[in-house]
Amino acid sequence: MHAPHHPLSMGTENRKHCVVSTAKLECAFLMTPAARISAAIEVLADIDARRRPATDALKDWGLSHRFAGSKDRAAIASLVYDALRRKASAGWIMGDTAPRAVMLGMLRLQRGLGVDDIAALCSGERFAPEPLSDVERERLDKADLSGAPAPVAGDFPDWIEPSLQRLLGDELVPEMQALATRAPLDLRVNTLKVSSREEAHDALPHLGAVETPLSPYGLRIMPGEDGRGPAVQSEPEFLKGWVEIQDEGSQLVALLADAKPGEQVVDLCAGGGGKTLALAALMDNHGQIYATDNDARRLAPIHDRLTRAGVRNVQVRTPRAKADAVTDLDGRMDCVLVDAPCTGVGTWRRNPDAKWRLRPGSLEVRRKEQATVLDRAAGLVKPGGRIVYITCSILPEENDDALSGFLERHEGFKPVAHEELLGKSELGFLKNATRRTAYGLQLTPQQTGTDGFFIAVLRKA
Repeated sequence: MHAPHHPLSMGTENRKHCVVSTAKLECAFLMTPAARISAAIEVLADIDARRRPATDALKDWGLSHRFAGSKDRAAIASLVYDALRRKASAGWIMGDTAPRAVMLGMLRLQRGLGVDDIAALCSGERFAPEPLSDVERERLDKADLSGAPAPVAGDFPDWIEPSLQRLLGDELVPEMQALATRAPLDLRVNTLKVSSREEAHDALPHLGAVETPLSPYGLRIMPGEDGRGPAVQSEPEFLKGWVEIQDEGSQLVALLADAKPGEQVVDLCAGGGGKTLALAALMDNHGQIYATDNDARRLAPIHDRLTRAGVRNVQVRTPRAKADAVTDLDGRMDCVLVDAPCTGVGTWRRNPDAKWRLRPGSLEVRRKEQATVLDRAAGLVKPGGRIVYITCSILPEENDDALSGFLERHEGFKPVAHEELLGKSELGFLKNATRRTAYGLQLTPQQTGTDGFFIAVLRKA
């Protein structure tokens, strides 16, 4: 049986691997590095032309190029995501934002390849990109970002620069450069199933995990050369509920929510349940958490996750026909967690394509949604209770501005002071790591090594 021929699957550097199955002999060819670059340029062109998420474009490419194995697909995805991380700066040094130019610029800036190394990959031979032009060689040789404007140096859309400047000031470029790097894979140790972080760590030595520097429940796995981490979901310890995948920043804001055993809590935007699970562990399964979301589809994964984690104090309230699922809880809650819908700017390390699809209209839609969910939270809190407002954004419009509007609409709520917010948790040392805003705390990759999370607490008189 002969392996099917395909342009990108062949080449002198390809290595043949055959796997014998009970049904047939399946043969696959590893693509050459040059062929992978050609494929990544093709995917980037699809993303540009159709303005679609990178995951969709990569999936479609894989389906139409079935000769490509998992290693090839991972390598191509890594090239695509790195190119999207450095799209503005790569385009700047090349004087062109076409997919090929962005890929070449990324290889120089992000991968650190020299001009001759890039030229060797762009040989024009079978399935390799066309040879470098004289202009491309010259630009790659200089690769100069000096004098580049902030949106280029920091690789972000220029229209949000005024918003970011409000928060970051002189740290704008380094903060945004940190938001353009690869993110690690963070795990949260589930204390409902395992006694300590050390026990979970010792059970996973082959993953190379280290303890997170800020969260006392976190383990961190740095990405490999292909930008991917291990398949944690297949590990026995994951299947037993010992660990959950959760960014350290998400772990920290859950801790700062300060949910105590015995409290009555609503997670109003629970989604897949990441923070719900963290709160349940902090409450040691005592008290009650009501997990709901206005989109029933987003709640679907929570049921299996609760079972795997050994959580017994969560009641999932699925909305029916757009009816409010928590009306009976009005005025009774100690804590209402609002993990608000937002632009997700703080997660750009993990979703670099999202930054180039963000538009001003999207921000306005999210601001209206934030106002709606905050107003709903106000009715659930009992006197002396609190709203914990969280976003994965670093835009002031979605954070302090959203809370300013809420405080104008609702008398009787006051922001909890920074000192009280930090002093009531085991995370007082965060005072030197987080950025303080008018009403809350901002976590960023540059300062805390996490995704960009915002948290503020409002107490009802």
